[in-house]
Formats: sequence, structure tokens, C-alpha cells
Amino acid sequence: MDRRTPEQITYNMKQVKNKGSKIEIMLMRELWSRGLRYRKNVNGICGKPDIVFIGKKVAVFCDSEFWHGYNWEERKHDFKSRREFWIPKIERNMERDKEVTAQLESEGWTVLRFWGNDIKKNLQECADIIERAVRR
Repeated sequence: MDRRTPEQITYNMKQVKNKGSKIEIMLMRELWSRGLRYRKNVNGICGKPDIVFIGKKVAVFCDSEFWHGYNWEERKHDFKSRREFWIPKIERNMERDKEVTAQLESEGWTVLRFWGNDIKKNLQECADIIERAVRR
């Protein structure tokens, strides 16, 4: 059972960033240094991508492993408490990611998704993939 108060839980959840995360900033800085200009978190585009090249119709998402279900079939067994909340929540996030990708692709967008650890470990490769898509 969780021993935190509702106020503590609320505080902790408010600390989770939905934009401007470390992985986003790393990738944005690398793209900017390459002369690639983008928009951030554009409201009018389905799924509110983290990085958007509007004229080229390229949408980039930086997905954290926890919230987006990396290695989900193994990881979902790691939840020891509140499984009835967390498992459906993350599975819905994964489903929503697929829906957003399908919607954008049907509208002619190129959708690129990167896991946070891939950005941290292979920043140059991730930026290369984005640069190729944008320069096409």
C-alpha cells in the first residue's frame, strides 16, 4: 500500500515534465546546431509533437521509457503496487501513440519516434535520422 498522502502524490506528479525534458533539450540543441529550425509542442497538430518541421511535415516525438511502455511485456510485471491503475494507463498511452502516428501519417506527415535512452546514448544518430527526413 502507498504510504504517501494525496498531497505528496499530487506534488510528485506535478514534477513530471510533459515538455522541456532533458531528452528533448538534448535533441533540440543538436538539431539547432545543425542549422535545423523547428517549432516545439505545436498545439494544432495531432498529438502535439515535441519537435515539428511544419513545411516539411516532419513530426518528432521523444518518448520516455516509463510513460510510453518500452519493453512493455517484461516491464509491466515490475509494478508491485497500484497495478490496476498503472498497467491500463501505460497501455492506453501506447495505444494513443499508435493512433497519433496513424493519424499524422494519413495526413502526409513523416513521424519519427525516439526512446529517451536512444537519444541519450545515440544523439548523433537520432539527429542524423531527423536531418535526412527534413532535407528530403
